[in-house]
Amino acid sequence: MAGVAVPIVELTGGVKFPMIGFGTWQSAPDVVGNAVRTAIDAGYRHIDCAWNYFNEKEVGQAIKDKIAEGKIKREDVFITTKLWCTYHRPEDVKRGFQESLNDLGLDYIDLFLIHGPPAFKPGPKWFPTDDSDFDDTDYVDTFKAMESLVDEGLCRAIGLSNFNTQQLERVLQNCRIKPAVNQVELHPYLVQQKLVDFCKSKNVVITAYSPLGSPGRDFAQPGEARVLEDPVVLDIAKNHEKTPAQVLLRYHLDRGIVVIPKSVTPSRIKENLQVLDFSLTADDIKTLGSLDRKNRYVDWSFCKTHKYFPFHDSA
Repeated sequence: MAGVAVPIVELTGGVKFPMIGFGTWQSAPDVVGNAVRTAIDAGYRHIDCAWNYFNEKEVGQAIKDKIAEGKIKREDVFITTKLWCTYHRPEDVKRGFQESLNDLGLDYIDLFLIHGPPAFKPGPKWFPTDDSDFDDTDYVDTFKAMESLVDEGLCRAIGLSNFNTQQLERVLQNCRIKPAVNQVELHPYLVQQKLVDFCKSKNVVITAYSPLGSPGRDFAQPGEARVLEDPVVLDIAKNHEKTPAQVLLRYHLDRGIVVIPKSVTPSRIKENLQVLDFSLTADDIKTLGSLDRKNRYVDWSFCKTHKYFPFHDSA
């Protein structure tokens, strides 16, 4: 792994899941390829993708380039992608999966997640503009349809994203194949301890997206509080002689949570992987957790009136 011994967590069925991944959300198609190639060269072996990032062809090409160079083999790199909400109807699940598989140019996916609980009507309009675009498909039925992808050998593990505790519990009670992962927004301004504890009690691995507070997202608000600039984070970083980003990533890793930081800047891509030579103290972790403001930066407000909207409470 390019000399980088990234810790591994084992998913259902013995699937090995690298605890530091490379995020590709809001990475433009014309820059994401170079970012992925840089990440693989740096030692990342876990790439997080999604149908609605609209850059999977470029991500796939970067992976193919590195395989062709002999830098990696397919089995060396863990690929996650996600089923978008317009493909929730059981009869559409495989088609949604296949679109990502084809764009990535792969024979199989390592981890396939439901991107979020709400379903939207099938069709070319991928983003809802009012309630008429919503669909009533139950995410439990969607997940059951995903189980057949594992049976067919098309993906090695399946899971969820943006599910709250009640929704996760419904899936657990009705599934044949247990969801391996719940990928959710987590950082010291959004600790979600109840959800973290629940997932751990059910042996569902948590992946933290936006672990740095998503400062570069295209809908960031002027003047909003940035966890990367919080004086407490800066102080802990100074004490460890690390950057604020490295401290925030370590905060998750020291709590057994997988992280998928995103960057297109080569120096930061490398820096975000250089978090394996230190640990935070118990006091550091407690102090960072006390910063919780319930600040959800990725709030899915575009479907807050949907029957399966997941964020009505902090669970």
